[in-house]
Amino acid sequence: MATLADRLDHVLGVKAAESLQEHFDMQTVEDLLRHYPLRYATQGQPLTEEAPEEGQHITVMGRVTKTDLRPMKNRRGSLLKVNLDTGGPRPVEITFFNGDKVRYLVKDGVRAMMSGTVHWWRPDRWNLSHPDYLILPEQGESIENLTSVRGGGALRGLAQTAKGTGGVDVSFFEREFIPVYPSTAKVQSWDLLRCIRQVLDQLDPIDDPLPESLLTEHALLPVSDALRLIHLPEHKADIEAARGRLRFDEAMALQLVLAERRHQTEGRIAKPCPPRTDGIAAAFDKRLPFELTEGQRTVIDEISADLSRTHPMHRLLQGEVGSGKTIVALHAMLQVVDSGQQTALLAPTEVLAAQHYRSLKKMLGDLGTAGELGADENATKVVLVTGSMSAGQKKAALLDAVTGEAGLVIGTHALIQDNVEFFDLGMVVVDEQHRFGVEQRDALRAKAKGAASPHLLVMTATPIPRTIAMTTLGDLETSVLTQLPRGRSPITSKVVPAKVKPAWVDRAWERIHEEVSQGRQAYVVCSRIGDEEENGKGKGRKAKAEEEKEGPTTHSAVDMYEMLGSGPLGDLRVGLLHGRLPADEKDRVMRAFNDAEIDVLVCTTVVEVGVDVPNATVMVIVDADRFGVSQLHQLRGRVGRGQHPGLCLLITETNPMGTAMTRLEAVAGTTDGFELAVLDLRQRREGDVLGSAQSGTARSLRLLSLLDDLEVITAAQEVAREIVAGDPGLKNHPGLASMMRAAVDGERLEYLAKS
Repeated sequence: MATLADRLDHVLGVKAAESLQEHFDMQTVEDLLRHYPLRYATQGQPLTEEAPEEGQHITVMGRVTKTDLRPMKNRRGSLLKVNLDTGGPRPVEITFFNGDKVRYLVKDGVRAMMSGTVHWWRPDRWNLSHPDYLILPEQGESIENLTSVRGGGALRGLAQTAKGTGGVDVSFFEREFIPVYPSTAKVQSWDLLRCIRQVLDQLDPIDDPLPESLLTEHALLPVSDALRLIHLPEHKADIEAARGRLRFDEAMALQLVLAERRHQTEGRIAKPCPPRTDGIAAAFDKRLPFELTEGQRTVIDEISADLSRTHPMHRLLQGEVGSGKTIVALHAMLQVVDSGQQTALLAPTEVLAAQHYRSLKKMLGDLGTAGELGADENATKVVLVTGSMSAGQKKAALLDAVTGEAGLVIGTHALIQDNVEFFDLGMVVVDEQHRFGVEQRDALRAKAKGAASPHLLVMTATPIPRTIAMTTLGDLETSVLTQLPRGRSPITSKVVPAKVKPAWVDRAWERIHEEVSQGRQAYVVCSRIGDEEENGKGKGRKAKAEEEKEGPTTHSAVDMYEMLGSGPLGDLRVGLLHGRLPADEKDRVMRAFNDAEIDVLVCTTVVEVGVDVPNATVMVIVDADRFGVSQLHQLRGRVGRGQHPGLCLLITETNPMGTAMTRLEAVAGTTDGFELAVLDLRQRREGDVLGSAQSGTARSLRLLSLLDDLEVITAAQEVAREIVAGDPGLKNHPGLASMMRAAVDGERLEYLAKS
């Protein structure tokens, strides 16, 4: 028999346990049982009226009603076209590329399970191309009459190991719902199913970690029932009931971690920075040549109140592109300087760090020239620290930081290095916080003096999924800027479907011509630099061979620069900017564009944030489907920053019916950063909210949606805070502690402690 806490090697054997640990970091029975199915294959699964999305992986069962073997047009071999009746309004169309090999198994009249990826080949037609398949026995066919497994790919392996002995358990494929698990190339879905069935056969009754009153109040299944039914349901209602309970478990695990974290950090202190009426912040306010928006004033007051406390501020400043976040952040930085402390501004790129340095120096005027002739009596010093600075420049800047001469220290990752020290660091401002890992932010915050923690302000125009997730969970205080300052012009965005409307691409270059003829400028943004192929970096042998055979799938900045400069825009002044250029060359190009000496700047995402050229009115984003929602929103924010309207053209060769096109249309349809953040969250999922991953590929949340399950999260939060308040460390709640550890390992707990 087995318990949830038992090690897998004791239950499954050393070989299976080592494989599960290596590929899924599973160590206990509970780790394995909380690896839930992604989906279920069902007998005669009808497809809904809503067509599946391009690239979606689906598994269907049904009966083959038609087969058609035909020769391939451009190469040797045959295609087998198959219609599979799943009980839906129309059969599923399936194509096998090795038609000669499979036609003897996949033939008219057989029952089959097919599992593959959806490909749209016409606006109204889609199919499964070369799926995994399994020829199913007819209902009532005995095991003795089934001499071999007939099928190919993953489903054949599933059949071979369904019983756990290498034999075939025909009755398993008579189940209404067959679980399909997240898997790897080394540990397939059927391997996981075999292990899970073996564990369930040995599992002892489980003491539920949640009290009976809570189960009754929220109509939750006992955990033992939920863990069995999620893997081997008999009815659809079983799946929903099991997911409801396990979803609540995930919410509880999250909230217990956050409640523990809040309890542990209540004693953290920061030096208060109350506002002054006679300091540099007040002097700066009096000199502003424009009036702040009501929203900016409100957020400045919120941040000012936080800075006045002895508990470190942990605030997210969310604002639309161009909403004036920099002015708000500068006011906060000056309030910290007024208290005798320093502020570090961390920027993701040298281009942006230099831009911040120049713009803050310009805004401050003689208030930012301490130590120079003619400086204001309240002045501070502003210094820049980047990795490409000369040794002499860097030495001078670091000396100003460590002596306290510089109140504002602006830099890139170079600020995180061990040789960078501060006299008294009071606040860290992180611009475009999603571009930095928690470890990097923590390294900078650790440079504060003594036991005090610096205040933290993070800024972004479009929160990445993890930011929204942590905000939803109550982990960040949030300030919002929704008003655009006067002088900002509207931006129009259009999708250019290059495959179906190639003439529209030519029109994009014409629009650039029209704008430049009126004295304006344009960006052309590409997803990659383009010299990767020349030096061979970043490409494996297989990838190179594929590219030689099929040609590149994206347009590089280097190639686009050459093509435009010698073709459609040959009569214009075209410049090139990317991250591999030397720092002085990047600065020269950016200054030339700033000074209108370059008409069209072909670039990569080095211009994604912070670059401010009011005369630029057009942005063409090539291969726009290769960019995330946040990147697209940030990029187009570089135009329309002056008195003329902005235009953003999203060129893509993606399938018109695919999810990428849907995403691009949604981005083009709104400039609301909050709406786009929700879109990003739904598309990429919440990310690993309990770890360092910031994408949806390594999620700790398997069932819980931080958008759709707010009621569940709130209920779990109330319970978790009450429990932790009475039992810090959960010593009296071992079941809940185990549940929390199943969701959050030691490394992630350490990560949370830093963030």
